[in-house]
Amino acid sequence: VFLSLQLFGTIVWILVASTGVPLPLLQGWVMFVAVTAWFLSIVFLSVFLFGYANRFAVNWNQADFIFHGATFVFYFGAFLLQAATTSLHHLPRKFNSTTQERILSGREYNISIAASV
Repeated sequence: VFLSLQLFGTIVWILVASTGVPLPLLQGWVMFVAVTAWFLSIVFLSVFLFGYANRFAVNWNQADFIFHGATFVFYFGAFLLQAATTSLHHLPRKFNSTTQERILSGREYNISIAASV
């Protein structure tokens, strides 16, 4: 489970980082969630790999449930923000400009869809 979380967290991290980040407030939270969940899952995995779980009197089933519940809530919020950014792709970058430059280019739009999924 932790390795799949690592894999998908890294993919989201790479996909969001490869776009132009036109809306830093929305996509900044997505990056924060992806990087934080990735780092915390490495820490959580290290606790088990190096045997520290036996040294602490913690209900690890409950800790695992809380960790995955919290990451679900944060990733779902990040999904909503990333999907909102993706849905704005048709809007112009500058409303007072006569150019047709969009918030997301075609390539960034495709990457943003992949990051949302």
